[in-house]
Amino acid sequence: MEKPQIQGKAAIVREIKGKVGQAHLNILADFKGLKVEDLNRLRRQLQETDGEVTVVKNTLLERAAEGESPIAPLAAYFTGPNALTLAYQDPVAVAKILIKFAQEKPQFKLKAGVMSGMLLTPQDIEALSKLPAKEVLLAQLLGLMKGVPTALVMVLSGVIRNLLNVLVALKDQKEGNTGVAEAPAAEED
Repeated sequence: MEKPQIQGKAAIVREIKGKVGQAHLNILADFKGLKVEDLNRLRRQLQETDGEVTVVKNTLLERAAEGESPIAPLAAYFTGPNALTLAYQDPVAVAKILIKFAQEKPQFKLKAGVMSGMLLTPQDIEALSKLPAKEVLLAQLLGLMKGVPTALVMVLSGVIRNLLNVLVALKDQKEGNTGVAEAPAAEED
């Protein structure tokens, strides 16, 4: 029979694996020297963007990173005190909060992150934070998608309009109508 302490740790590892599997972005940071109230303020900010930060022992992180875990690429960074940040909805918003917090509190140092199986450096996380919000990117994409068919219709209608102008000019030429009104000939006395 397993000890209750071992069962508790196994439950924590399962919980970490579940949360990491749901997250779009996982970021590991060193929080040594950070006050508890500062970490709690960061937690509240992240909750507003459907993210969370949790302090996890390295041994439990190592167990959670075994196998096909999304945080397996972070295993090399499991040294010292670690805070694991998870972004469940908008990775850009969470990255913005973390970068701003790290600038305010220099003792909070970003180590690395993982998004879609790709390892992110602190510079990559900072670049991610500079992206526009998800809604802005979707609006830009929609504008591009709408612009291409609109431009195509304009080009095609221009071709048809030019063809119509040529046909009208040919018709006028055949009828002898040049389009310029001629002055009536003056009568001679």
